[in-house]
Amino acid sequence: MVKHQPLQVYERQLCLSCLTGIYGCRWKRYQRSHDDTTKWECMWFLILIATFSLLLIWLYFWVEARNDFNEFNWSLYNRSGVWNDGTITVLAMTAAGFTYTAFLMVLALGHIALGQQLNLHWIHKIGVTAALLGTVVGMISVSQTWGEEWDIIAISLQATGPFLHIGAVIAVTALAWLIAGQVARAERMWFQAALLLFYAGTLLMLYLVPLAIKSPCIMNRGDLKTRPDIIGHQGAPMLAPENTMMAFQKAIQLKVSGLETDVTISVDGVPFLLRDRTLRRTTNVNQVFPDRQFDVASMFNWTDLQALNAGQWFIKDNPFWTVGSLSKGDLVRAENQSLCSLEDFLQLAAVSNCSVVFRLRRPPPGHPHHMSWINDTLETVLSSGIQQKLVMWTPDTDRKLVREVAPGFQQTSTQKQSPAAARQRGVSRLLLRYNRASAPDVRALFTHNVSLTLYTVNKPWLYSVLWCSGVPSVSSDAPHILNKVPYPIWLMTPDEYCLSWVITDLVSIITVVGIFVFQNYHMIRWRMSGIRSYNPEQIMLSAAVRRSSRDVNIMKEKLIFSGAQTSPPEALSTFQCLKSPHPIPPTPPHPSV
Repeated sequence: MVKHQPLQVYERQLCLSCLTGIYGCRWKRYQRSHDDTTKWECMWFLILIATFSLLLIWLYFWVEARNDFNEFNWSLYNRSGVWNDGTITVLAMTAAGFTYTAFLMVLALGHIALGQQLNLHWIHKIGVTAALLGTVVGMISVSQTWGEEWDIIAISLQATGPFLHIGAVIAVTALAWLIAGQVARAERMWFQAALLLFYAGTLLMLYLVPLAIKSPCIMNRGDLKTRPDIIGHQGAPMLAPENTMMAFQKAIQLKVSGLETDVTISVDGVPFLLRDRTLRRTTNVNQVFPDRQFDVASMFNWTDLQALNAGQWFIKDNPFWTVGSLSKGDLVRAENQSLCSLEDFLQLAAVSNCSVVFRLRRPPPGHPHHMSWINDTLETVLSSGIQQKLVMWTPDTDRKLVREVAPGFQQTSTQKQSPAAARQRGVSRLLLRYNRASAPDVRALFTHNVSLTLYTVNKPWLYSVLWCSGVPSVSSDAPHILNKVPYPIWLMTPDEYCLSWVITDLVSIITVVGIFVFQNYHMIRWRMSGIRSYNPEQIMLSAAVRRSSRDVNIMKEKLIFSGAQTSPPEALSTFQCLKSPHPIPPTPPHPSV
């Protein structure tokens, strides 16, 4: 007769069930296993790590690229002809993918910590593959369409590097608990040695990372240069429609040192302000002149241009997500803006004693002023009444003629060049994108008395880095934000940085050693005691050498179905023999038997 007796009383393990259930859909106890993870599942774990790492870099890239979101949307508009805030979609998808893979990473590490076999469910495998492919496609697309933006990672590390280093040390130090547990449970010496070497190498590399961190904000406070001047790029486009009188007046109220804009010449020879080639994005040309909405803006006469509204798009599209912060009066005023002529712009700057810098777009062939575009613009500048020393002249065409007619202009180039080449060409100022001038470049230009303006700087962290680098002036869409930065966000002397570095590494080393000693206490005590024999009765079943789940199940069946023939002591002895790596002699019969 078969006796049905419970072999063991099981406790509810809700957390473990959720861990294995969510990761591999193993909700039942009998579905879980302590066997070694298969090579196939190890490969998927490596794929998960790679996907998580790529998404971490991808997310960091987009977080730091917020400085240039408007530039990204503008480049998309130039390719598609439709204005959309593409950054919202990219950020949402990136954040969702990173959160998903990070959650799976936590579950996988939980499996490893508890000795559970990894078995990623096929739905998660599809999700991880989709996240990996999507990230790779996104990186390739950015490299092809916006490749220079990758420089933002290296530049941002100058501001975040010291703090990311501390965070990385804390994260890897926390993994010591998991690594120490694996070392304690490992059966093979070579695996223990390999795991320890890999972990120690990773820690050593992290400890030495500060040797490669070069930040201009690590400097003596007495060497800090004066605060960079702020030039309003297209006025204050976050507070008013770009390139309108309202935008420039807002920028002047914010005490900017200069104004930057883009100039186009109408078909009747009037220079006016416009960034795009067409009028579709920033005016209502599709309503007033629907048949001409795709025409080049310079093919309109000034009378037609004055009939267009240049403010309604700002309220509708809300390009910087700042419309909600404007007052009711500013909203009404913004909605009724029109295109601004170069003459009105220069007169406003002259009254405010602000310097001006503008890029001049040459009209297309067949335009009445295709050949005289430099002379027409120069004549407008000279007749506006602005002081010549306030004008930064950027066109390279006929620069020699311009120097003769207006010797007081600040000859400015938008091409990167050495200080000697700039001086040879009569250029006294460079106007460059912020990623095209390093700290050594800034110092070399300063030494040769060549001024430098970097664009477009919208975030305080970037402004702080450039300030510490010694940049004299920046062009910004957000002068109202940069005005609130009276001092670099952080500034640290070399001695202070070295002290924080040493303290971080020492605390990490002490913590790691303490964790390893605590996790391997029993093994260390056994080896120091010199004991080389095992007493099976003192060895916990969970700490014995693992056998496969099949062997354990066979053992359980034998114990259950042999109740009539085997006494409990003999059953226990059989169980110990199956679980122990050393033969255990059977329990002798009781004297009463």
